[in-house]
Amino acid sequence: PAALFAACFLMGIVAVPAGIGGGTLFVPIVGGFFPFHLDFVRGAGLLVALASALAAGPMLLRGGLASLRLALPLALLASASSIGGAMLGLALPAAAVQTALGAIVLGIVGLMLLAGKSEYPQVTQPDALSSALRLHGVFIDRAAGQRVEWRVHRTPLGLFVFLLIGVLAGMFGIGAGWANVPALNLLMGAPLKVSAGSSGLVLSLVDSAAAWVYINRGAVLPMIAVPSVVGM
Repeated sequence: PAALFAACFLMGIVAVPAGIGGGTLFVPIVGGFFPFHLDFVRGAGLLVALASALAAGPMLLRGGLASLRLALPLALLASASSIGGAMLGLALPAAAVQTALGAIVLGIVGLMLLAGKSEYPQVTQPDALSSALRLHGVFIDRAAGQRVEWRVHRTPLGLFVFLLIGVLAGMFGIGAGWANVPALNLLMGAPLKVSAGSSGLVLSLVDSAAAWVYINRGAVLPMIAVPSVVGM
């Protein structure tokens, strides 16, 4: 428990500012270096990602770095699909899930290395759906000392991508913040800081839905979950 607390404390420092959720780091590290069955690690990983997102959410909203209007429609679809992903992950053999998790982690590394990033993407024309849902806003970038107006496009494709992200989040217990930020920034055109902040709000809803499946199946052990969540 002491080692879990220390490891999660360090993970939280890295995960929250990046908007990736603690589960992205927690499941591969704890699953690889601690003697716990992967189902218990994934169940705790969802609670860890949820704790980091909930801790950061109010501050991000007050600072204007997260948009509730942008996060809610995406989180609604991802939450529904995350329940199916959690049920699928628990139904599969642990060895198959562990192999797939390894492939996903390698994919995350490749995505982070190859995907570019745009701090302030140029969205010349928002699509009809984003206009109808009023997915736009303004935030004050205190580091750059400027007021940034933003809007998004490719909203239907973004909604479909978040359906897939929800399945991965529930199946592997990794939170999928690593996918939220590129999807919001590179695909939909939200500024990088708004993408990272809104990703935390999406995580808080998606991980809440998937975590209940693991709790109901008895795949959450307090000895693993409590020091991990407190550390995060």
